[in-house]
Amino acid sequence: MSTYGTTRYAPGPPGTFLKERATDYHTTLFRRLTWEGTVPLEIRVDPKELPANSDRGLECYYIQAPRVSYLPLLMPEIRRFLMDVVFDEAAAKLLKEEDWWFESAEGTVLKWHWSIGLIYDNHTISNSVRPSSSHPQPAPMRLVLHLASPPTEKLLQSPSAEACKLAFIGQLKEADFIRWGNTKRMTGLRKVDQDGIWEGIRDHNFDHYWRVASKVTPTAGMTRARSPVSSTTVSLHNRPPPADSAGPLERDGAYNVRSVPVRIYLPDGPVLQDIVPPILEDGDANTLAQFLTAHIPLLFPPRSPSPTPTDADRTMNESHMPKLAYALIQGVRSPPEAEMAWLGACMAGADGWLNICIGIED
Repeated sequence: MSTYGTTRYAPGPPGTFLKERATDYHTTLFRRLTWEGTVPLEIRVDPKELPANSDRGLECYYIQAPRVSYLPLLMPEIRRFLMDVVFDEAAAKLLKEEDWWFESAEGTVLKWHWSIGLIYDNHTISNSVRPSSSHPQPAPMRLVLHLASPPTEKLLQSPSAEACKLAFIGQLKEADFIRWGNTKRMTGLRKVDQDGIWEGIRDHNFDHYWRVASKVTPTAGMTRARSPVSSTTVSLHNRPPPADSAGPLERDGAYNVRSVPVRIYLPDGPVLQDIVPPILEDGDANTLAQFLTAHIPLLFPPRSPSPTPTDADRTMNESHMPKLAYALIQGVRSPPEAEMAWLGACMAGADGWLNICIGIED
């Protein structure tokens, strides 16, 4: 794994900043911390599907997997372990890796096109609504590896690295359109660059990935558009104007995109998606608390301000306000005052989407 960078941006020749779209130190730091995140996995072959003469005492494999990676990218490493240690050589030759698929220990079929970090966080919030997990302990997520008969009607994507790559590029293009109002940045990339951004994921190479991703991802600077987008004109059927209509400095800023690509994941429930303007009608930045209150008011009820609250009164009221749920982003409980634009620029997944998993408090 690569080490955390500690150097700040060094100015180059005139125009270099605009041309290279270099990000500031803190943005790069948070992006690297997100990139370096890992989750513990315990992978066990379904005992009913083990080939004859397999070593049944060693069919379990542990790995600290990168959050930004995908299950198909783990298959070569898992296969080497199984071939070297578990499977009988003759029986192993009959196995087809394209037929392998995963489910959780609870029996949920795992999606190949979801990042490993999203799978882990979704598992975490699902446990938050199960009575047996009132005091969850940090432990590996248990996966069951099946060696045959993938349920294609549930997987949606064929279990292969190439299918995962195509789904990943598709997610990048969708995020590009939601963010900018068009897909010019993604479709304008050369094929070698589109391949390179996936190779950065495959090889877990932060610099390789961001060398291309920086061309389509907004900077986290505070340069804002001249006027906020009115929420009354924003809907999934009535598009805001493309961000490209702004000036060159405004065009690349996280606070000037038409919408932040966001998805909300509920425990064992649907996935919610909507237009999320970074700036509200009053000119203030859209925060995580405001966004969640607008979309899930039963779990994140609006706060009733007192007539003229003092700081002490406000602190006392918030401390007594029951917390019903929490937002998990990249494995971190995120503060309600976090701004959606900043989260979208610094805490989004490698596919460009800000995934917010909602857990239920005890």
